[in-house]
Formats: sequence, structure tokens, C-alpha cells
Amino acid sequence: MSEMTQAAATLKEIGWAVSVFGSARLPPESPYYALSEKIGHRLAGIGLTVIAGGGPGIMEAVNKGAYEAGGNSVGLNIKLPRETDNNRFQTHSLHFDYFYSRKATFFMHSAAYVALPGGFGTLDELFEVMTLVQTRKVPPAPIILIGTEFWAGLIQWIREELLSLKLIGPDDLDLLTITDDIDLAMQKIEAHCTEFAQHREVAPALPE
Repeated sequence: MSEMTQAAATLKEIGWAVSVFGSARLPPESPYYALSEKIGHRLAGIGLTVIAGGGPGIMEAVNKGAYEAGGNSVGLNIKLPRETDNNRFQTHSLHFDYFYSRKATFFMHSAAYVALPGGFGTLDELFEVMTLVQTRKVPPAPIILIGTEFWAGLIQWIREELLSLKLIGPDDLDLLTITDDIDLAMQKIEAHCTEFAQHREVAPALPE
């Protein structure tokens, strides 16, 4: 509870943000690292805070892009056997011992979500936010998957198994945007956040 209270106080001061999920294991040579860095830079450029996991890989890249663009770059840091060091591209660092409070923090002040390739942790975060948006436990928000080739198999399985058995609604997959086009992703995020700001007193004012 103390972790969540501290996180809530920090994020309230910063304002609304975009949470970005992705693997700690992808190296800087990965094309997804470069894409993530660009996404962080672009988000900072329109005045949005970036929230990432604080570790290496995709998390480092998106934090780096936001940090070097002069934006707010939040890291939700947790020490794991494979992730002993946090990345240095953070303007605001929060530290967690528990996955529960760390994951809940992603959804406290996010107006949009971006997922890049990742493993169990990324999938856990992705399905959590899909569930929260689907059940309206958090405000409606874009959920954007970057990497059409990577996500194709998962989306096909969801259609063939979950949708065919009516385990999800016919419109639930509409919650997702799957693309390789960062411009399209940014257009969706910016359009939503502009509308979102009109209904939230603490939402950031996006530059014209």
C-alpha cells in the first residue's frame, strides 16, 4: 500500500501519461529498440509523460527517447534476477518490491497504452489493461500494439479460439490497434488525449 500511495502522489504531480510495455531482453541493436526510442521522443514532443518499467531493453529505449527529448520519463523499477540495474534515463524513479503495486501504477494516470514485443511480463500487462478497459474499470483508452508480425499469431489465436467460442464480445478486439506505423499510433494517441483532456482537470494541455 505504501508503494501505491507514493506512486499516486508522484504521478498526480506529473499529470496524465502514456504507459509503454515491452521486453527487457531486446538489445539496443534490435529494430524494436529504435522504434521504442522514437516513440518516447514523439510522446515527449507532444507534452505527454512516458511511463515504462525502468529496466533495460524496450523500457530503456522509451525512457531514453523521452528523457533526451526533455520530457517526463518515469521508471517503475523492480529488481529481478535478470534485471539487476535500472536504466539511467528517468526523470522520476519509483521503486517497487511487489509486482501487484507496480502493475497497478501503470494504470493510475495513463490515458493510452503502447505494447511492443515482450515476454510473460509484457503479456501480463497487456491483458490486464485490455481487461480493465473492456470492463470499464479504467477510462477508455487506445491500446496500440507495435509490431504486426510479432502480434499476428496472438491475434489469430484470439479470433479463432476466444471469439469463436464467444468468450469475448464481437467488438472486444476493436480495443486494439495493431500497426508498424508510428505516425498512425501517434495520431490515435494525440486525438484521444486531446479529447481526454477536456474531461479531466489534471490532464496535460497538448501543444497546438
